[in-house]
Amino acid sequence: MVRHIILWKIKDEFTEAEKTMIRAGIKSGLEGLAGVIPGLVEIKVKIAGLAGSTADAMLDSTFTDEAALAAYAVHPAHKAAASSKVRPFVQTRLCLNFEV
Repeated sequence: MVRHIILWKIKDEFTEAEKTMIRAGIKSGLEGLAGVIPGLVEIKVKIAGLAGSTADAMLDSTFTDEAALAAYAVHPAHKAAASSKVRPFVQTRLCLNFEV
């Protein structure tokens, strides 16, 4: 199994109300990939960080193996969600992949 963790910081140009809507869009867009992409075991997006957090959202996903993670990256459903719900709004992205 492989864990794929992403932390995002939303662009500062957005108001707090806009950031709330953006976070909700990221969550629905990416969690909607469950059951769609082969090898994707679990996918969760956390958008309610505690005060003092320096990231706005976190993706926590699990894949059967590295090949499944690589296939996820180029899967049309993932590319569509990322290009419409995430990339236009994010200024910083950090990623950590590891075996479990």
